[in-house]
Amino acid sequence: MSKKISSALISVYSKEGLEPLVRLLHKNEVKLYSTGGTQTFIENLNIPVTAVESLTGYPSIFGGRVKTLHPVVFGGILYRREDEGDKAQAAEYDIPALDMVVVDLYPFEDTVASGAKPAEIIEKIDIGGIALIRATAKNFKDTLIVSSREQYTDTLNILTQKEGKTDLADRRRYAAAAFGVSSHYDTAINRWFLKGEADESDSVRDFEKLPSQTLRYGENPHQVATFYGDLDAMFVKLHGKELSYNNLVDVDACVGLIDEFQDAGPTFAIIKHTNACGIATADTARQAYVNALSCDPVSAFGGVIITNTNVDAATAEELNKLFMEILIAPAYSEDALKILQSKKNRILLKRKPLQLSGEMFKTVLNGVLQQDKDNVTETTSDMTTVTEKEPTEAELIALEFATKVCKHTKSNTIVLAKENQLLASGTGQTSRVDALRQAIDKAKNFGFDLQGAVMASDAFFPFPDCVEIAKEAGITAVVQPGGSIRDKDSIAYCDANGVAMVTTGVRHFKH
Repeated sequence: MSKKISSALISVYSKEGLEPLVRLLHKNEVKLYSTGGTQTFIENLNIPVTAVESLTGYPSIFGGRVKTLHPVVFGGILYRREDEGDKAQAAEYDIPALDMVVVDLYPFEDTVASGAKPAEIIEKIDIGGIALIRATAKNFKDTLIVSSREQYTDTLNILTQKEGKTDLADRRRYAAAAFGVSSHYDTAINRWFLKGEADESDSVRDFEKLPSQTLRYGENPHQVATFYGDLDAMFVKLHGKELSYNNLVDVDACVGLIDEFQDAGPTFAIIKHTNACGIATADTARQAYVNALSCDPVSAFGGVIITNTNVDAATAEELNKLFMEILIAPAYSEDALKILQSKKNRILLKRKPLQLSGEMFKTVLNGVLQQDKDNVTETTSDMTTVTEKEPTEAELIALEFATKVCKHTKSNTIVLAKENQLLASGTGQTSRVDALRQAIDKAKNFGFDLQGAVMASDAFFPFPDCVEIAKEAGITAVVQPGGSIRDKDSIAYCDANGVAMVTTGVRHFKH
């Protein structure tokens, strides 16, 4: 159900990145409403905007604590456009429709992290913004909620491509993200209030409020397991049995890796025990899969496969030759589905666009570790040549490919690649030298010629032994973070032996 946006309420804390979106809305003749500093920002762009207080009849009061909290505002968001009773009441009380709401919440967590005093922290608890987010998300059938400045670019793209309209799928996806924003925000506030006053161990179990499903068992049959989350928001299950604990862990690894290749050509990745045993980019989906499988057809048996492209019949014919647990793709042709559904238990997932959390959690000892996800991805522009020999253009492309794979492989890791194809990797070794030797042996076992291949390392080389071994195997270019006090030893060896080396300054440990 496509809907044109005719009106929008914009009330944001940070104005960063807002201007292009405001200009597009104005170009599309969208009537804009706003408050306070956001209103001033829009006026300074010489774009007409209506003050919310002209709707409510009240100015911003109590030091800005109350600006948008009014039946006219929330009625304009929440009334059901197809409901005759709602439409009549909107007309009776002169309530204008608000088709889109853009909110960026007060920076509560940043204020806490800054060491601010409690009174200042309290004032950074957003009330109106959270209410706007929840109301607009609730009425997603009629309204679009943009709940974070991280969504401005995506929103701009959607409205440009769809000429100022949004589809129901767009609005539902944004609503799901909005409730994620509000949940995270309220959890942060909850934890701040509990700090020093109660045992915070209870607060880390907020995930138990999410939808849940009991799994057959955990990592092993003797372990009880539950998944907390809404899989339906992320995937449409087209075929096969229920997902297991290990399936979900592998699917998570698949999604993280393939997202590095969203702007690449057709790419297939094959995951086994969270590591890529095959990945390749090619001109066609079929060729990408064939190349990925050739990396390690033995490990691929029973693996989880993901692609960034539609699966057609020709690709499905190749895929159907392999026993796999799961296949994930953004779309399948009808003929492809008929072929792939021939195996009863094979799980086929169609991935939906969904903004994932930028955080990750892990239980350790008597608590929980939290960290940002590793969202840094180096491109060739982030690589600094530190040797006399410059890498060729083909080597740079291969180095960027290898770096992306390396980032998603268990440490210690070494990745060998050539021409947009993984040749082999050494995974989860206690020694970087062991990881390299494992990768070399594996590549040779599957008939790959390492002459002219490149090597990526997830961390620096404390000694020159790895570049020595790599050179002897045929490696001609190397990428590593750099930062060892003995970097010069590895660089000197490369200079003496005609190997190109680049550094990125970014380590990618994965434990």
